[in-house]
Amino acid sequence: VQLVESGGGLVRAGGSLRLSCAASGFTFDDYAIGWFRQAPGKGREAVSCIASYDHRTYYTDSVKGRFTLSRDNAANTVYLQMNSLKAEDTAVYYCAANMIYPYTDPPKYDYWGQGTQVTVSS
Repeated sequence: VQLVESGGGLVRAGGSLRLSCAASGFTFDDYAIGWFRQAPGKGREAVSCIASYDHRTYYTDSVKGRFTLSRDNAANTVYLQMNSLKAEDTAVYYCAANMIYPYTDPPKYDYWGQGTQVTVSS
């Protein structure tokens, strides 16, 4: 099982990035996928999650209207489009998979990627 994030980098405030999470080694269609982030000295928080069955999405309040999560089951990939980035979005972003539900609680996820750094300069 493997989840590989990509697309992170350094961007100025107001800019955009698109993160990708490529999955392999499991039946991607059956799994909910979540994006989480962890800033230095802080806990891991849910950013956005997408269900396996109806692709319903969840967004934490601080990213609503700025981030868009989508999935391409044919490509086994989930995309997080991040617009109007702010300095407070700076963190390591992780994608994770679980077979039951798009939870916002990290311990409920079975598989994790290695993370990709997003740095937003103000």
